[in-house]
Amino acid sequence: MEQYKILTLNPGSTSTKIALFVGGKKVFSENVSHDAAVLSEFKDQESQLPYRLQTIEEALQKNGADLTGLSACVGRGGGLLAMEGGVYEVTDLVLSHSLHSANGVIHPAGLGPSLAKHFADQYGVPAFAVNPPDVDELQDVARLTGIKGVYRNVHLHALNLKETAIRHASSIGKRYEDCNFIVCHIGGGVSVSAHQKGRMIDGYDIVGGEGPMAPTRCGAVPIAEFIEYSEGKSAKELRALTTKSGGFVSHLGTSDALEVQKMIADGDEYAKLVWEAFIYQIEKGIGAMAAVLHGRVDGILLGGGIVHNQELVEKIRECCGFIAEVSAYPGEFEMEAMCSGAERVLSGEETPKVYTGVKVFNGFDR
Repeated sequence: MEQYKILTLNPGSTSTKIALFVGGKKVFSENVSHDAAVLSEFKDQESQLPYRLQTIEEALQKNGADLTGLSACVGRGGGLLAMEGGVYEVTDLVLSHSLHSANGVIHPAGLGPSLAKHFADQYGVPAFAVNPPDVDELQDVARLTGIKGVYRNVHLHALNLKETAIRHASSIGKRYEDCNFIVCHIGGGVSVSAHQKGRMIDGYDIVGGEGPMAPTRCGAVPIAEFIEYSEGKSAKELRALTTKSGGFVSHLGTSDALEVQKMIADGDEYAKLVWEAFIYQIEKGIGAMAAVLHGRVDGILLGGGIVHNQELVEKIRECCGFIAEVSAYPGEFEMEAMCSGAERVLSGEETPKVYTGVKVFNGFDR
């Protein structure tokens, strides 16, 4: 097998994770910090690019990371219109839509394709985006709601969800495209999703107020109660509940799961209730996805940072183990997932897709 050299870049709010892989093995990684005070001076995310690039290049140089012989660059995507899963070439349209948040969701991950293209152009290699959070493979029946003209969309940790499923399928001697899985990402955000034969046919919109609560997200709430709660509050304040100020933050004033555990250890009964409700809602979501798959489930897979908590894993196993075996994959495989996607394209195993800027779903005929 050819030893491809691949640079991956994953921008966050005040840092950018970078990793260099050779032959699928990570040979260098760094979480490059960007000064929050400096970032705050820029009028928008696009304006941050030169500064982020400078700090990334300084980190590469300082650590002696050699990009000679680079095969491809991969940047985490975001801000794109709903698309099928897969590996996408970074085109001018991808750059424009990700930089300017064509879907209305502003997130630093949208800078990923531009960062990747910068290095790719330097070394004359292709740039890719792999399974951005804008992946939408919902089956039609999952899109309808009880209000005509209001449809369900999804925003999920697609990159990590699909990579976890691909890895687990390989571990049991199967292909992802031949399996049915319920895959959860349990971290700062919580994604619960149903995967049928290589497609993510249902899941919760974690930036739209669906699914389980998370450390910073409110999850699903009763609409009538929410209407009363919203009186006198701004739309910006309310929307923040779905991404920043809901969940643990709303209840306990922290988004740190370890701090919540400390509260519980110190005898805080309300913190214990919030933690138990958090797990309960994940379990309920898993049960719903089991129904979506008609009970034909080859495995329940748990990924994300909070999966390091063994108590959480055991509680989910106790509750949902009757559906299928529960397997834990603590942490994230985002950098590895980006590398693997590029390798599949470079080796000819997978054909790269072209982003059209046309949403995969635009409503029903009537």
